[in-house]
Amino acid sequence: MAHLPIACSLDAAARGRRQSDLRTGVLADAHPVERLPNGYRWQLRHAPDLLARLGPIIDAERHCCRFLDFAISAEGDRGSVVLEITGPSGTADFLESWIRPAP
Repeated sequence: MAHLPIACSLDAAARGRRQSDLRTGVLADAHPVERLPNGYRWQLRHAPDLLARLGPIIDAERHCCRFLDFAISAEGDRGSVVLEITGPSGTADFLESWIRPAP
């Protein structure tokens, strides 16, 4: 894949709403959250509709933040789901806003 710049095509208001929705939605119960050198890893608790909710989120993010790479793994017996979002150098700093609201 070609190197893409770390940039989001959403305007500031739309980006803020999206980040808030992520923090209070699918990522709200993530534990642990692990910062990686090039992104983040969220361990999400099992929920009956979790994978169905992740699909549209990933699809939307792939349109506005084209530099992001997504990986999902699901433990057997309805265990936790791990979501990794990574990208080029600087991606972890970019994703901080997904975890903590801007001051």
